[in-house]
Parts: sequence; structure tokens; C-alpha cells
Amino acid sequence: MYSVNYHRAASVADAAKLVKAGDAKLLSGGMTLIPAMKTRLAAPSDLVDLSKIKELQGVKVSGKTVTIGAATTHFDVANDEKLKKACPALVHLASLIGDPAVRHRGTIGGSIANNDPAADYPAALLALGATIVTNKRQIAADKFFMGLFETSLKEGEIVTAVTFTAPAKAAYEKFRNPASRYAIVGVFVAKGKDGVSVAVTGAGDDGVFRSKEIEAALAKNFAASALEGVKVPAKNLMTDIHASADYRANLIAVMAKRAVAAANA
Repeated sequence: MYSVNYHRAASVADAAKLVKAGDAKLLSGGMTLIPAMKTRLAAPSDLVDLSKIKELQGVKVSGKTVTIGAATTHFDVANDEKLKKACPALVHLASLIGDPAVRHRGTIGGSIANNDPAADYPAALLALGATIVTNKRQIAADKFFMGLFETSLKEGEIVTAVTFTAPAKAAYEKFRNPASRYAIVGVFVAKGKDGVSVAVTGAGDDGVFRSKEIEAALAKNFAASALEGVKVPAKNLMTDIHASADYRANLIAVMAKRAVAAANA
């Protein structure tokens, strides 16, 4: 590892000042940034650690409104009793991320800020119609995720929380890589007052996306049987060493059926 200046921010305002120094990067759990630094894909001059900022931690549920601080770990999301009642699908999703070491260090804010194409949370936030809160503004999830490892965050902007309205029904199912536990295909299905939303991670050439074909079928009948014969186009899906685009297209339909069955259970 090369030389880097480390700063532990005491507050969001403190972090905003520190991140302006040199070629600084924000550090939360470090699940994406540290490996990138090890391989020299990232070489910041300074690291600004957000993990000890209390105002960025914790889950709040007020009626149907859920707010999760950006520095809340996957473990805490997976084990929050209030969230288990409000949105069990998100609790289940968090429990599937990585292994115990990753879940105790990785954070929801770090996951979405890096927008890894195989990350789980982007699918949930897109399907739930969530809002990403920063130190400067609020951004709708469908405006936040811009492409592979790209978001609409501006320089010096810090994710502070995510918020959403708990859905009437929701579930997440993923076909995961047995070694990394990243999603080869992950599908989050949500049904709320605004209708049905279905978001897919791990499969798109351009990152997380909504499946219009599956949404249209489920809007008529929110049942796994409604997806019989529904075809997801392989165009714009990823082909890599783990799966071809055609295989992923089939997996999206399979995972969607399982998610709807789980949501209705």
C-alpha cells in the first residue's frame, strides 16, 4: 500500500471540509475502496473516514416512513427489529450480503455511493422508489444511479441517509456467486400505493435497472403465475465468466417468480 493521509471525521460538516483536501476519498466500510486501492485502481492522497459519525448511523421507522443512516452497517440493517416489521425484504437482502466480516464493516451508504453493478442495495432502493439524502440535497433513486460505478453525486457531496415508504409487499431473491456472494442476478419486487416496481442488479451492462416486462405482467396480476411465458430480452445484459446474457435473462424471470412468491407468502 502506498502512503496516504488518514482523517477521522467527527461530523458531516467536518468530513465535507476534509474531503476538499488534495485528491481525497470518503471511506465508510471500505469494502469497495480498499480493494481498489490495493490494485491501484484508486490512489487517493487522503482518506476521510465517516464510520464514527453518530449522525450517520441507525434505522428510524416513523409510521410507514423508513430512514437509514448512510453509515449503518449491513449487519445492523439485517438485525433491526423495527425494520423487520416495516420492510422485511430489506432485512433479508442485507442478511445475504457477503459474509459476517463484510456485513459488520460494509455500510448502505458506501454500497450505493460506489454503485457496484453486482451490489444488492441499488435494486432495493430503485424498486422502493427511495430518496437518497446528501449533505446538499435529496435525490430520487431513479436519478441517482447513472451507470456502472456511476452516480449523480457531485464532488464533495456526501450521502447521509436513505429514506423510503414501506411497501405493502416486497421481496428480494438473488442467484449469487458461491465465492464472493455477489449477485449474478438479483431481483427486488415491491408493491405499494404507486403500483409494482421490479429492479434488477448483477445483470445489466449499465448497472441496476427496472424490468418493464415483469412490471407490466405483475401490474395485471401480482402472482408468480403471471410471469409464466414472460421473456426478458438478453440485449443490454452482461456476459462474463459467470454467466452469459441469455442465461441471465432466464435467471431474471426465475428470480422474479421466487420474489413474488416470497412477497405473497
